[in-house]
Formats: sequence, C-alpha cells, structure tokens
Amino acid sequence: MRKIWQNRWLRVLCILILAGAMCYTVLLGVVLSGEYDQVEGQPQTMIVLGCQVHPWGPSILLRDRLDTAVDYLAQHPDMTVIVSGGKGDDEHASEASVMRDYLVSSGVPGERILVEDVSRNTYQNMIYSQQMMQQQGLDPADGVLVVSSGFHLTRARMLWDRVTGQGKNLSTLAAPSTHAPSRLWMYIREPLALVKSFIVDR
Repeated sequence: MRKIWQNRWLRVLCILILAGAMCYTVLLGVVLSGEYDQVEGQPQTMIVLGCQVHPWGPSILLRDRLDTAVDYLAQHPDMTVIVSGGKGDDEHASEASVMRDYLVSSGVPGERILVEDVSRNTYQNMIYSQQMMQQQGLDPADGVLVVSSGFHLTRARMLWDRVTGQGKNLSTLAAPSTHAPSRLWMYIREPLALVKSFIVDR
C-alpha cells in the first residue's frame, strides 16, 4: 500500500476511484429517497410507465407495475389510465399494447385506458403522455399519479416537472420489484440513468 501512494499516477487513480464511488453513493441515495408512495389528494389520471415485454407477456418488473395499478384502480373506478411505452427493437409489440391487454384481462374497463405507444424512454413517456392528456381534455393540475418501480420514481418526478411544470401536482405509486436480479441491476443502472436524464433530456 505504501508503494502505491509513493507512485503519483497510482495515487491519482486511487483518488479518482474514491471520488467516483462517493459520487455514485450520493446518486444512489437520491434514487432511494424517491422510492415510496406519495399520493396527494385525488389524482384524476394515472400514468403507468412501460418496461420490457416478451412474446409471452409483460416482464416481471412490468407485471409488478401493472398489478400495483390494478389494485389502486379497483379502489378508484373513475380514474383515466394512460399506459405509456413504445416498441423496442427487441420487442414483438409495443409495451403499451401489452399493458392494455393485461389491465383489461385483470378487470379494468378498456374504455378507461388510453394507449401511448410511441415513447422509447422515460422523457418521451412524459412528453407524449402529457400530449395525450391535452388531446383528451385532461388537466395535469387536477392531479396525476405515476406508477412505476420504486427505483424509477425519482427520475420520473424530475422529468414530469421538467416537461409539464406541474411537479407539485404529481403523485407517485411505487411498485415492488419482485425479481431480485432485475432489481439489483436496476439499482446499479439507475443512478447513471438519473445523471444522463438530468443532462440530456431537455
């Protein structure tokens, strides 16, 4: 160890690694700080954010989000629901179409569901969902409830406020992440995604 600190470049490298680890830890803390339910008042519109789909149906992470939405909608039958997610290059159908089918099969009336199937990332989720709300005469000021995995909600809040300026009217519902490997990977990925969205998604 003493030899390492006597070498200037190794010392610089160690300092950079330590600084990077500290920054990552802070970012992870920011991600974790948003991982909770926060429902204010009576939101009129729910937005369920998409995730990977497979030929046999939604991924486990997406199913967790949809099941969370179904439970809430059963207690709030007047809400309009926007399912948001386009078709990825490795997907057979748009995430939104698979989400709609899942909700309908779970007892949510199809007429309550709006399908936003163009977006390819969280920033676009927010842009196109807002545009769909405008087209349908739904006012963000009446309250919006975003449903996603807990690790995703900090970034979702930031981008919704950036797109709409209505962050104070946004409620969130944190879906559990029951698939441990996916949850672990997302906690590794999400702090970096948060930085990317903060810088790039304008």
